[in-house]
This record gives sequence, structure tokens and C-alpha cells, in this order.
Amino acid sequence: MTTPLIHTEGRVLAAIDRSTYTESVARHAGWAAARLGAPLELLHVLDRHPEVAPAADYSGNLELGEQERLLGELAQLDERRSALAQEQGRLLLQEAKGFAADMGAAGADTRQRHGGLVDTLTEQEPGVRLFVLGKRGSHADFARGHLGGNLERVVRAVHRPLLVASRAFRPIRRVLVAFDGSATTRKGIEMIAASPLFRGLEVRILMAGKDGETPRSQLHWAKDVLAVAGFEAAASLRDGQPDSAIADAVREEGIDLLVMGAYGHSRIRQLIVGSTTTTMLRTCPIPVLLLR
Repeated sequence: MTTPLIHTEGRVLAAIDRSTYTESVARHAGWAAARLGAPLELLHVLDRHPEVAPAADYSGNLELGEQERLLGELAQLDERRSALAQEQGRLLLQEAKGFAADMGAAGADTRQRHGGLVDTLTEQEPGVRLFVLGKRGSHADFARGHLGGNLERVVRAVHRPLLVASRAFRPIRRVLVAFDGSATTRKGIEMIAASPLFRGLEVRILMAGKDGETPRSQLHWAKDVLAVAGFEAAASLRDGQPDSAIADAVREEGIDLLVMGAYGHSRIRQLIVGSTTTTMLRTCPIPVLLLR
């Protein structure tokens, strides 16, 4: 049996936290869910943070009754912190639900779970059509220019398409597809042709590298696939390294959404997998959709 290009029965799953990206993630997820006609779930993961400063053991200096009292107070404090975190998460989800509804995705489901973000998302993956995350998490303002550690791990762990939201949502009209002729990016072109997410949007295809018969032929193939699906896609070949060529095209052509293959077999692979995990995700000011 042939594996379907897109999972038409899946839901859009957006992971939110208390970062400055929360509104943008909710709006990007609402936009995507509305265009896909897919259900939307907003997820807040309550991660237990073990980073507590080490303390000396003074239990030998306490009487038995004092130890029990202190342990009881600590347990009550943990309970209050947990209850407060859950209430904050509930309010956060309600606010995000409103942002998603503004984008046409009314009636989003909301859920809180305890655990690690990456493990939670991989557990949910079978029922997911599209993941949506922010570039950075709750410490975004303290890590400008860097990706969140959770995002890097999610990029490597999940196998469904992943939409990485920019800091703020803006209307998406013009899409740039980074194409290198590899099997991964060819599959990406076929996914774009089959998905309602891109209907009515202006799609442009970009290859980076030297001009020649082979890249021209590959671009021609990509344009033909999209043309059969009803897209009038423009295609261009830019000399230079992929990161600089893509960045220049995004800036010069007013691109609103960048689409890339998460794993390729050419130099574009270095942008997604490697020591820095994605130059484009780190530096691109617009949302990036990673396709498998």
C-alpha cells in the first residue's frame, strides 16, 4: 500500500507556553487549521523542573518532630506551586483559544499534560497532521538569536510537518519553497500540490547553486507538478550558498512563509541538521514550515 503524502484525518497540534511566542503560535495554528479544515488542539505541557540549587543536609541537627513538620510544609508548598501552574496554564490556554478563533479556528480543544515536551509530542504524533511551535520557549527574551533547546529536539524527533511560528503573526500570501532536487524536496513539492493549506497562495520555488541543465530540469519538474495541481508557481535559480540565497529571496520578494525539507541530501541539509541545527530557523524572520 502506498503511504499517503498528507494525513488528512489528523489534527493540528500547537504547543504553547508562557513565552512571547504564545499569541503567534496560536494564530499560526488557527490559520493552518482553518485552511486545512482540521480540528485544532492547543497543548500546554507542565514540565517539572528539577533545577533546584543543591542544599546541605541539616537533618541531623533537627529533632524528629521538626523534620516531619518541615517535610510537611515542603509538600504543601509543592502542591500549591503545582495548583498555581495548572491555573496559569488553564488561563493561558483560554487566551490562546481566543487567538485561534480570531483566525477562523473556533472550538479548539485545550489540554494540559505533565511531562517533557518532546516525549509528549512524539506520543501524540500518530493523530497529528501538523505540529505548530514557537522558535523559542518561555526564556525567549533571554536567548535572542538562538533556538530553544526543545525546538531542536522536536525537529529531530517528529516525522509530521512542523510549522515554526515567527515572533508575530502576519497575513500569509506569498510562499517560498526551498528546493534542491533531492527526493525529500521533491516529496515536499508533491505535498504542497496535494494540500489545501497552500490553495490561493502565491507559491515561488527557489534553487540555490550554479546554473546548468540539471537544476533547470529539476525546476521544470517542480513547476509542472504544481501546475497540474492548479498552481502558477514562479521558479528561480540563484547563485550562491543556500542560506544566503534563501535569505535574500525572503527579503527581496516579500515572502510570508518559507517551506523547506527537514532533511535533504545536499548543502541545504547543513541548514537543518548539524552542529547549529538550522541557520534558517534561527535567522529567518518569517515562519518556517518543515516537511518530511
